[in-house]
Amino acid sequence: MTPRAILERGLDTLALRLPADAQIKLLDYLALMRKWNHTFNLTAIRDPHTMVTHHLLDSLAVVPHMETGAAQQRIADVGSGAGLPGIPLALARPGWRVTVNDRNSKKAAFLRQTKIELGLANLEVHEGPAQEWHPPEPFDCVISRAFAALDEFASACRHLVAPGGMLAAMKGARPEPMRGVMPADIDCSEVRRLQVPLLDAERHLVLCRVGDASS
Repeated sequence: MTPRAILERGLDTLALRLPADAQIKLLDYLALMRKWNHTFNLTAIRDPHTMVTHHLLDSLAVVPHMETGAAQQRIADVGSGAGLPGIPLALARPGWRVTVNDRNSKKAAFLRQTKIELGLANLEVHEGPAQEWHPPEPFDCVISRAFAALDEFASACRHLVAPGGMLAAMKGARPEPMRGVMPADIDCSEVRRLQVPLLDAERHLVLCRVGDASS
């Protein structure tokens, strides 16, 4: 199958409806990633077909689990690297306000160029360490697939989340329960198994509900 056919089949399996031009822009995004990869080493995956499953469909599989019904969600993708999952999320849901963050200047340059070339009005780019980032308004959800441990993710990003919001950690194998290491106002007990089309590997999404630290 062509990368386009793989993407179409995957979206059908996920029952995920996208805006009219989103599929084209998703494939344009992969083309940009392959182009910049020669210089910036954005991803170890070079095969276009594998990039669709491991990058695009892997990212889009979380969309149904993040739908809240709100007219506009504010989402941050921390340690975004090449823009995953943030850029696919921004393309899939134009009503969401997505900020992609990375501390690496070369990767941040790629993210800014991608925003321009894809015409992503709902995407912002923040360069710098997450721990030192103090946005003017907290986010409804902070997602990442870059952190190895949930406690590290919570420590680095708790301050970015609005009370009642959540941290969402993308994982491979189902992680072990976090007992006695998480702040009392963070509940990471909700773990959802993701079904990524055409990907023969375990995927999970850990949803950490964040309370009000001041209460």
